Amino acid sequence: MLRQVKTENGWVRGIEAADPRITAFKGIPFAAPPTGKNRWRAPQPCESWAGVRDASRFAPISMQWIPGLGDDIYCREWHVDPNIPMGEDCLYLNVWTNAKKPGEKMPVLVWFFGGGLQCGYPAEMEFDGERIARRGIVVVTVNYRVGALGFLTHPELTREQPEAPANFGNLDQQAGLRWVQRNIAAFGGDPARVTIAGQSAGGGSVLSQLACPANKGLFSGAVVMSAMIFDPYRRREVGRPETLAEAEKKGEDFFAFLGVKSLKEARAMDAVTLQRSYEKYMETHIPFFTVQDDLFCVGDPIALYRAGKCVDVTMMAGYTSTEFLNTIAAKDEAELAAEAKRLFGDRAEEFLSFPESRARLDEGLCAPVSGIELSVKSVLGDVASTGRKGYCYCFDPDIPGWDDPGTFHSSDLWFWFETLAKCWRPFVGRHYDLARQMCDYFCSFIRTGDPNGRDLNGEPLPAWAPWSGENPCEMRFTGDGAVPETGALTPFRRFLADRIAERIRSIPVE
Repeated sequence: MLRQVKTENGWVRGIEAADPRITAFKGIPFAAPPTGKNRWRAPQPCESWAGVRDASRFAPISMQWIPGLGDDIYCREWHVDPNIPMGEDCLYLNVWTNAKKPGEKMPVLVWFFGGGLQCGYPAEMEFDGERIARRGIVVVTVNYRVGALGFLTHPELTREQPEAPANFGNLDQQAGLRWVQRNIAAFGGDPARVTIAGQSAGGGSVLSQLACPANKGLFSGAVVMSAMIFDPYRRREVGRPETLAEAEKKGEDFFAFLGVKSLKEARAMDAVTLQRSYEKYMETHIPFFTVQDDLFCVGDPIALYRAGKCVDVTMMAGYTSTEFLNTIAAKDEAELAAEAKRLFGDRAEEFLSFPESRARLDEGLCAPVSGIELSVKSVLGDVASTGRKGYCYCFDPDIPGWDDPGTFHSSDLWFWFETLAKCWRPFVGRHYDLARQMCDYFCSFIRTGDPNGRDLNGEPLPAWAPWSGENPCEMRFTGDGAVPETGALTPFRRFLADRIAERIRSIPVE
């Protein structure tokens, strides 16, 4: 087995996974520590080391809230360890491979974690790459800076480093992709067959990397999970980058909150104090996210992808059936009519003509729909009209547990990575069958850019056609397995999907 590998900076020694045919290399540095003068800078080159570096444990996670201290669903699910090592020196990645020697040219998955660009880490237990690596794929999970240390923007930064004034967490991801191009062959991977994937803010990061002009040639496929988030009722889009000038004002406000007068003073603060101050700041202020600096980020990533102004790849994208449902608040018909008039103007009567507009009116929240579903189908429909392929899915099984959570945002991660055995939930055999099937689809897409293929028994997977407006096909992952659905959107959902499509098409992409 391939237990020791020579990277561009030196030798690393991995550790056998639970399956000893797989080697896990954890905590490989891909850039210099982003500390001191490197705080709020683009990732700098990594220094080389002598001897063989131990790569048997994950490196510290990036600065964020301490995991495992709350009682929310994510603290129950995987943010379980308050003692997990955390630090500003965090630019490390992890590799799982079943290669026996370098140069085997296996397809590669590069994974970006989610967490709203404010938290998350590759060491989360659902991201164990072993099951995917068993299928002959080299798995890379990349850490990156989050929160204030990853996405602060400030006028001093713009003046000091105009070539890279913002989006440091995204630049970390990009540095990881470039490291993969230079080094992954040594782990048995093929740098010409790299698929980038992520969920939530990780999926948003995939879109950001797709839309970056400098990324051509770094990857050939993309998977975007639960990350195209447009509200069909209100002009509210998650992940829409603000301007550099707007973000700089937020940076000035944050420095004032910290009580520092200069970038030099801010860089001199210890990382823990800065992070805890940022947590207090977020109680009354909007966090820092990706901004349009016209260097890494040149516009809205979803609009750029829809318009073909991006790295040209095939995409697989989808959503879970009950995450982030959009509704209208109305307690009776009169209030619903008034709200429809406010939201839809002269198209209010058309909206009210659909019976679905009154669904759950007796609960005070009516017309529930998945904005993510409609966003994905709108974008993939437009993409299909230009001859590009996109595959759409819906994650819709029952999720067991005393909390009766439904298919909550991120619940599908256990299934894509086939890591259900690590979860506390009482999954049964059919859930494990579904996870195996979903992982098979995922890996087929990574290999070929097409999710269709054979399962681990050698049987053909249920056929999954690309999504298009004329021939819609969505793969629905149910508690009884994968079921392709080929029906068009209902008139009500088509009405709302068109509203989202119009909004996306109106976003400037020049």
